[in-house]
Amino acid sequence: MTWTKLLANKEAQRHKTSKKELDNMRALIARDLADAGIAGLSADRRFATAYNAALQAANMAIACAGYRIMSKVGHHRVSLESTKLVLGKPAHKYADYFETCRRKRNTIDYTFSNVATETEAKKSSSRRPSFTAKSKTGSRKATLH
Repeated sequence: MTWTKLLANKEAQRHKTSKKELDNMRALIARDLADAGIAGLSADRRFATAYNAALQAANMAIACAGYRIMSKVGHHRVSLESTKLVLGKPAHKYADYFETCRRKRNTIDYTFSNVATETEAKKSSSRRPSFTAKSKTGSRKATLH
């Protein structure tokens, strides 16, 4: 996958981000992380909410690199794969992990209930901060270019 291919396939477009947009993304991430930790929510909902925080972190890194993923079928997959372009090799294991989470989140939101375990809900929340740290580092690098 390359930005040239993503642009040609209309899966991405060039985008100039703003401080306001990035602040809004940070607020979404903070909200979702807080919500993912709410006692009493199902493991499915905590898992899906933590996944959304990771997706927003990916979108923030992509925006800082000067792109936006187009909203169409498969855009979550494209967002997670695109973080590999933006953040490089250190983020690959996180992007791959959250790709697995994406598939599980699809099942949770569209097909079945009681899919995520308590352990998975906790693990997805705990990995998201590492992914966001990589995203913020990559975002700073991207904005310098």
